[in-house]
Amino acid sequence: MSKATAAVLLVAAVLGLVSSACRADQGTATYYTVYTPSACYGYQDQGTMIAAASDALWDGGAACGRMYTVSCAGGTNATPNPCKGGSVTVKIVDRCPSPGCQATLDLSQQAFDAIGNLDAGKILINYNQV
Repeated sequence: MSKATAAVLLVAAVLGLVSSACRADQGTATYYTVYTPSACYGYQDQGTMIAAASDALWDGGAACGRMYTVSCAGGTNATPNPCKGGSVTVKIVDRCPSPGCQATLDLSQQAFDAIGNLDAGKILINYNQV
């Protein structure tokens, strides 16, 4: 491979990463603490980096097992310092049905705590399916 071809491929890869980062979906996240049974896996333990999908993401159950990278984008209320920075990758294991569901993703408490202040209760998020 020539240096010119390698340079073009490197630029294309970088642009692809930037483009995918720019395409992050936006929504909200809350958290829950009782993980079983789940709509996807019943009483099987799926760990703690998990989430329930709102009806908008549920896709008739096809969301089960999908992975999302989630980062905090800001607060939804007056709680100071709602975000911790960084991101977390979660697996969809459950459904967060309307009308009770108050978020795009209902994260496990541990996943929420990795990116947001638990006192905030609800945060703005950016998320991508991975």
